[in-house]
Amino acid sequence: MTILQAIIIAIIEGLTEYLPISSTAHMGFTAALMGMPESEFLKMFQVSIQFGAILSIVVLYWKKFFNFKNFDFSFYIKLACAVIPALVLGKLFDDKIEAVLGNQVAISAMLVFGGVILLFVDKWFKNPTITDEKQITLKKAVIIGFWQCLAMMPGTSRSAASIIGGMTQGLSRKAAAEFSFFLAVPTMLAVTVYSVFVKTWGENTATPMKGYEMILQDQQHITLFIIGNVVAFIVALIAVKTFISVLTKYGFKLWGWYRIIIGIILLVYFWNNPTQPVKENTSSVETTMIEHK
Repeated sequence: MTILQAIIIAIIEGLTEYLPISSTAHMGFTAALMGMPESEFLKMFQVSIQFGAILSIVVLYWKKFFNFKNFDFSFYIKLACAVIPALVLGKLFDDKIEAVLGNQVAISAMLVFGGVILLFVDKWFKNPTITDEKQITLKKAVIIGFWQCLAMMPGTSRSAASIIGGMTQGLSRKAAAEFSFFLAVPTMLAVTVYSVFVKTWGENTATPMKGYEMILQDQQHITLFIIGNVVAFIVALIAVKTFISVLTKYGFKLWGWYRIIIGIILLVYFWNNPTQPVKENTSSVETTMIEHK
């Protein structure tokens, strides 16, 4: 992987992590279109740079996460409980998820299907009753956490699943999007920690390694890891602010049509190029939480 390729993938991650369009799918497609050969480091890199995107949310909403003057313990309880379904179900459905990983045609089809759903979301949930995170009960938070689990299907988008889940519980578009952002922090942090410090990459190869061992393997990997996270952080800061503004003003139709158009284009491309050597970038536990898509 070159520095330019790392920057491009990091830009894609920062742009799409919190949008309802599937960051995992977009990074996989980008790597395929750049002709990047598969490697354990590439897979780990695509997961680990989400740490930069996580930091963007913490920075943008730092008063929410570190409001020690008016400490709200219930905020952390709701996030902790909401993330449990993704952790548990991701492990239980490990084999089934693995069976879908790498099928770019199926992922492209999910982009289209999810786009069609987004076209009607605004009509389905017209009368929200919750406009602030403090109004979200623990029960509603857990239900949203279960909705997030729909992202176990690559191409679904963790953001889209959790936002729609929030709207089913009476949250306004803005409140649902922001709670999705908050929920992403413990979810994606768990993914990053698992990928870098726990998961053994290349178990069936002669040199299996932990993620941090691959990063520290040489100066090039260290440089790519640092640049990737910095770029993802900066781009995510801009993307989140823009997304909230566009979502509040225009709703989900714009993102729905985007998913449909891009999904159809990629569906045709990968249908005609079935040997494209690209696989989804995560294990089952990670995929559950990333879809982020």
